Amino acid sequence: MDATQVIIRPVVSEKSYVLATVGKYTFRVHPDAHKTQIRQAIESLFDVHVVDVKTASVKSKPKRRGTTSGRTRSWKKAIVQVREGEEIPIFQSLQGIEE
Repeated sequence: MDATQVIIRPVVSEKSYVLATVGKYTFRVHPDAHKTQIRQAIESLFDVHVVDVKTASVKSKPKRRGTTSGRTRSWKKAIVQVREGEEIPIFQSLQGIEE
């Protein structure tokens, strides 16, 4: 699997912004990707050194619109901690908007 296929997109939420201030970045990743693939993809795409990778499967939730019921998609996320002093520029530009 290619690095661009492993990392789908960054997760944009209040919690991910708080984690980004301490060097932990949250990404939506391919459901079949494992921690080693995620580490290699982040290091090659953003030119940083990864210290730790934590993964979680986000379960689907039931949703309704009128009489039609269904479920959202389940997906996988990864919280990646980079070496102290390094940062991923995508999240740094988003943090500048908040301030």
